[in-house]
Amino acid sequence: MRILSAAAVMALLMAPAYAQTPNINLIPEIQSKTPEEKEQDEIKEKAYRESLRKIPDAKTSSDPWGTVRNNEAPKAAAPAKHKTKTGSSAAGNSSVR
Repeated sequence: MRILSAAAVMALLMAPAYAQTPNINLIPEIQSKTPEEKEQDEIKEKAYRESLRKIPDAKTSSDPWGTVRNNEAPKAAAPAKHKTKTGSSAAGNSSVR
């Protein structure tokens, strides 16, 4: 009787976890198109290509920050001077003794 009740408890605990698994069909039924559907698709594709031809080409840049940025490469930063403990350079310490 204990084994039966233990099996029932295990089944009850596993049911919510089993319900959470997705039901995915990895091999769906292949549906072929009828000749009428193929003809409709061709008409839609032709209309789409024609509508793309009607869109004018962009002649100017649409970059709002284009006039703010420089086109040249950034300059290299000057090497930092080595400072002593007092904050002045080594050459400037000759007056302080």
